This record gives sequence, structure tokens and C-alpha cells, in this order.
Amino acid sequence: MSTDPRAGTPARPEDLVDVEALLAAYHDLHPDPEDPAQRVAFGTSGHRGSSFKTTFNDDHIAATSQAICEYRAAQGTDGPLFLARDTHALSEPAWTTAVEVFAANGLRVLVDAADGFTPTPALSHAILQYNRGRTGGLSDGVVVTPSHNPPPDGGFKYNPPNGGPADTDATKWIADRANQLLHAKLDGVQRRSIQAVRDDLGRYDFVGEYASDLPAVLNLDAVRDAGVQIGADPMGGASVDYWGAIAERYNLDLTVVNPNVDPQFGFMTLDWDGKIRMDCSSPYAMASLVSARDRFAIATGNDADADRHGIVTADGLMNPNHFLAVAIGYLFANRPDWPLDAGIGKTAVSSSMIDHVAGELGRKLVETPVGFKWFVPGLLDGSLGFGGEESAGASFLRRDGNVWTTDKDGIILALLASEILAVTGETPSQRYTALTERFGAPIYARTDVATTAEAKAKLAKLSASDVTATELAGDPITARLTEAPGNGAAIGGLKVVTDGGWFAARPSGTEDVYKVYAESFRGPEHLAQIQEQAREVVSAALGG
Repeated sequence: MSTDPRAGTPARPEDLVDVEALLAAYHDLHPDPEDPAQRVAFGTSGHRGSSFKTTFNDDHIAATSQAICEYRAAQGTDGPLFLARDTHALSEPAWTTAVEVFAANGLRVLVDAADGFTPTPALSHAILQYNRGRTGGLSDGVVVTPSHNPPPDGGFKYNPPNGGPADTDATKWIADRANQLLHAKLDGVQRRSIQAVRDDLGRYDFVGEYASDLPAVLNLDAVRDAGVQIGADPMGGASVDYWGAIAERYNLDLTVVNPNVDPQFGFMTLDWDGKIRMDCSSPYAMASLVSARDRFAIATGNDADADRHGIVTADGLMNPNHFLAVAIGYLFANRPDWPLDAGIGKTAVSSSMIDHVAGELGRKLVETPVGFKWFVPGLLDGSLGFGGEESAGASFLRRDGNVWTTDKDGIILALLASEILAVTGETPSQRYTALTERFGAPIYARTDVATTAEAKAKLAKLSASDVTATELAGDPITARLTEAPGNGAAIGGLKVVTDGGWFAARPSGTEDVYKVYAESFRGPEHLAQIQEQAREVVSAALGG
């Protein structure tokens, strides 16, 4: 995919979504349940879509909310439901729809005490705090967010009592029931107006409870004492009130770079494809913060629901894989109370640099399919000290070795960058350079390859025996994987490994393309060879 010539430049008026029209479409357009594209469909992070495309409308959220009520009842979950939302324009009306359905079903709904925005990690933290020590009356939650997606999008994600993203069994049940309700024209959906139920809502101090507990997971005393100058950019998202509260509570030298909230996100620079996207791992979306890096020792960005992190040092924006490797190395060396057998969780498409760090630490590496849900059990029971994805999402244990969150937490990862500098005297990018001196400097890239819906379906169901190639970019193939080695779960695609690099191919959930992730420890030319031959290997495996 080519880079738009305006990538990294400020958005113009013509780039901005018509919020009034978007909100009108949310109520006025109704999905056709016979059209697969307009049904409820849960990806790795909930149901997402746009009201303009009739993929995220009042009907979707009413049906999904009713399905969640029925699912939690079937599971015996009868405690309060925490409800959070981010700053996307569609999050407010979807939040209202959810409240109307949840309350009509008799749920005790807990919302932000100040009617503010709530990051995904604060929701996960709240669920786990409430459920700690309980055997009954457990809570769960919903966060209304499409994460880093463009301004016209909305999203709706369910987190069960374990605090993390719902697993595929739960999301399939919820989606199937929601689609039944859409077919029935919402017959079976209970609902009362927001005016009738607003006074019955419970209140929860998400900001205060989360911020006050941070010393349990981070060494903020070291950050304060070292006087680390921090620039934090909420990128117009749900962490906007959190950064100021954290700075004040812990007396940190922290500047909130952009405190503005704008549902058009008109202050953003355009992403690689010319769209507004709050992707804190993208050098194009983060261009403004990168240009201001000389003002701070550490600058950080978070996406709209703050489940992702972007780390900027004097060297620029760090590749997410690079920071994950550094964070893992630092944490396992500086958390003496963590379980001695706690392992490291990574996805199948994350950098092999993490493998080298795990080997040096003598820690077990648990490689899973894409999706943070795979790390939830390990973070809950402490068998994983850290779980991270290549897309800049991660979380880790409290300093005493107990669970902090079981969903991605971009806030603690951003603060960890400052802790690393405060304790070691080196920035995360300097520490990554040291890793490359020991293990080599891998080059990592992701590209998209056009394909058909039929080929995508076949790719998702490949077996290792479908791969007949014996070499990749001049090296013998050492592994052909369609299941993750860490847990045996299907990766929904293919991974091919050699001693010099690897590639993984996975079908896109929204477009007729498949994604090729590739990494080489031998330079850009070798990476290009891997990418080129990856297409040939996939084509042959698909019978083409």
C-alpha cells in the first residue's frame, strides 16, 4: 500500500467528519440483517463500524446490549456492570443506548462519577478491583470505543469478570444473539429512556481509583526524584483527564501536550493513508509530538481509549516492537517480587528480538495468536509477568506480582518509559541500541496483499502440511506454523520461520487483503526477499 503524499501533515477542513450527519445516521439508518456486512461482528476488540455505512447504529448497540444482558445472566454474573466510553463522536449516543437497555434489564450500571471519558485500562482495573476476593456478585464491563480508528467509527467491547477482552466463545454467543434480535426487528430488547433511568445510575471514580493505585505497578518515586521531563499527548482521547491528575498527585514534571477534545480530531496529522487515525504507533499520526521531542526527555502518546502507547525519545518515535523488548528486559530485571516462573507473552507476529530477550533472562516465552485475550489467564494468575502485542498494546503485573489489568494499558507503558530513564539513566531507545549490539538489528515490516474473500477464508484454515516450500530467502525453513506454539490455538493464518527471519500471513477482517508481517535479522534486502517469497509461499499453499 502506498503512502499518501499528505501523510504526517495537519488535517484540513475537508478531512473532517460531519459530526451532525454522523449522529443523525446513527439513529436514522437501520441495518439490513440479511447483509453480512451490516450484522454485529466481534473482531479482536469488539464490534466496530460507522453509522454512515450502517455498521454501527442504534439498532446494533441496542441488540448487542440486550445480548450482553442475557449472556451475563446465563453465566451467573450478577454484580454491577461498569460502563466506559471514549471521545469518538459515536461513543456518546452508543453509551446512551447501552444505558437504556442495561437499566431496563435491571442491571446496576456504574458510570464515571464526573460524567467524563474512561480509558479501557481504567475499566479493566475497576472490574478487577471490585472482584478481588469475591466469589459471587462479580462485576463486568463495557467500553464504548473503536480504539485508534478514524473519527467516523464507533466501537463496543465487552469485558467479562476477568477484566480482559471477552474470548471467542463469549463474543460468538453475544454476536449470534444480537443478530437474532436484529432479524426480529429488536423484538425482545428491553429499553427505557435515558431520562427515566439517569438518576438510577451508580457512580464510580475511575480517575481517582486508577491514579491512586499506580505506585502498586510503577516506581513513580524514582521518576519524580529524577525530575524526568515528560510530555504526554492524549491525542484527544479518554486519557485527557488522567494525565493531569497523575502529574498533580505524584508531583511529576509532566506537561499535557494537547488537552483538547474534539470529536472531529481536527488537531491530528494525517496517517499513512491520508486518514485521521489516532494511532500512537504511527510516525505520521504522531508527527506533531515527534517534532516537539526536544522539549521533553520522554514524550508519549495514547490512542483514543488509551490501551496503546507510543514512546518518543530524542531519537524519535520508537517502533512498538523495540519498546516491548526493552520493557520486558527492564521489568524482569527490576521486579524482584515477581514469580520466578512468570513468563513472557508475545503474539505470533511480534519481533523475534523478544525471543532473544526472553532467552537471556531465562524466562519462558509464550507465543500466542493475535489478540490480547490470549494473555488474560496468565496475567490473572501471575504465570505471565508481561503480555504484549506488536500493535503497541501491553500490560504487566503489579510490583508485588499480582494482577494489575488484564487489558492493554497504554498509560502504564507510557509511564514505564520514564521509569526506565529514571532508574537506568538511559532512554528506552538507547537501551534498544544495546540490545541490537548483542543480538543484531532486526528489520520488521507489515504489508497488505490484495486477494479475494475465498482466498482469505482458505488462508485462515491452512494447515502446516499445505506449505511445500523448503527455503525462504535462501535459508532452510525451520518451522511452518498454523497454531501458536505457546498455547496451540489457531493463528488464523500461516507463519514460516528460518534462522534469519520469518513471515506471517493473516487475512484482514475488514478488507479483501491479507496482511504479511515479516522480519529479517540480515538487513533490508533480505527482508525484501522474505516479503516477495512470502507471497509465493502463500499462493502455493492456497493452490494458486
